[in-house]
Amino acid sequence: MKISVIIPTYNRILFLKRSIDSVLAQTLQPYEIIIVDDGSYDGTSAMIKKNYPNLKLICQENKGVSAARNIGVKASSGDWVCFLDSDDEWKKNKLSEQNIALEKNATYSFCHSNEEWIKNGKKINQKKKHKKYGGNIFKQCLDMCRVSPSSVMINKNVFKDVGLFNEDLIICEDYELWLRICSNYKVLFIDEPLIIKYGGHEGQLSSSFESIEYYRIKALEYLLLTRMTNNNRKETVKMLLFKLNIYLNGLKKRDKKSDIIKYDKKIKLWNKVIFE
Repeated sequence: MKISVIIPTYNRILFLKRSIDSVLAQTLQPYEIIIVDDGSYDGTSAMIKKNYPNLKLICQENKGVSAARNIGVKASSGDWVCFLDSDDEWKKNKLSEQNIALEKNATYSFCHSNEEWIKNGKKINQKKKHKKYGGNIFKQCLDMCRVSPSSVMINKNVFKDVGLFNEDLIICEDYELWLRICSNYKVLFIDEPLIIKYGGHEGQLSSSFESIEYYRIKALEYLLLTRMTNNNRKETVKMLLFKLNIYLNGLKKRDKKSDIIKYDKKIKLWNKVIFE
């Protein structure tokens, strides 16, 4: 198994060293580590060249995390790909545990794990709604993103089959790609926290509930243009209608008249699709 690790980063010099060092400390070393500097202006590239001269560094103008991950995948030489967000950290057995699990379950091409959360320096518990799953999990993943990019190990052939991250989505790009994958592949889940996710610091892509729902709606609309079974398509339309109605209610509370008309038309259109 040749594993390529892709770390996209944008002005995260304060956290990036921790992320890189967690990869270098793995009990199973990857084939290559690729850092994609997405237009940072905080000295990231200079720090990488000075402290990690043997790592592959790709620099591009700021195009967003999807474009950064995608260029990393295209430049990778491994047959398996792992992503690591530059403010997250891997536990030292992350790659070895996934490697063992995938060798025992050779029919799987996509693996993810549980995670540990730390916010403002304190460990916090995940809520019941964040529960993660394995197997045929498409339906369980429709409401929200249940797979952390930093936890995945993906066979590169999967990208050839379903495509890469959608660069039109500013957020929820991972939600949309995982749904594309889960619609066509079984998922191997390791119910052990193999990564540490940190929250509460500046520079994170945090958004209001309404903004997240807006991009989840866009993600589901993109998803409906892709290949999936009739049953999965029906479930996707149901979830889209559910989220459209929630979003429309928010627009009505804020008296956004032009948007109310737009989203009311969307709901009527998708209702026709599901009931015809």
